Amino acid sequence: MSKQVENWLHVMIIDDQEEMRKIIRKLLNSCNIDKVSEAANGKEALGIILQEDYPRPDVYIVDLHMDEMDGMEFIANRRRKKDRAPIILLTGETDEFVLNVVKQAGANHILHKPVSAPELVKAIRAAISAM
Repeated sequence: MSKQVENWLHVMIIDDQEEMRKIIRKLLNSCNIDKVSEAANGKEALGIILQEDYPRPDVYIVDLHMDEMDGMEFIANRRRKKDRAPIILLTGETDEFVLNVVKQAGANHILHKPVSAPELVKAIRAAISAM
């Protein structure tokens, strides 16, 4: 499988660790995804995407555990607002109960850290093909 993805995609990375955002951005860039925006938590992400002239992301990559607004709250907010953009949870969480609740809240895919470029591409492709 080619690790290239459509370069028209706008992906938003939401993670409280700056280093993790850099790693994910690098992985996305290696897959020909250059339209990438970032936020340090769900609250910051909402502040960005709710700006009237801001182009909505096609895919969100979201961490679970963050201060201010965690991944679960962000996912629930987007689904309540009828945002149909795929949400990929990228987490170190291993508790199956927690992961099932996140899935029920509206996450399309759950990936575990550390993630490889092929895993990320596979999840993005599956997410956008299900739109």
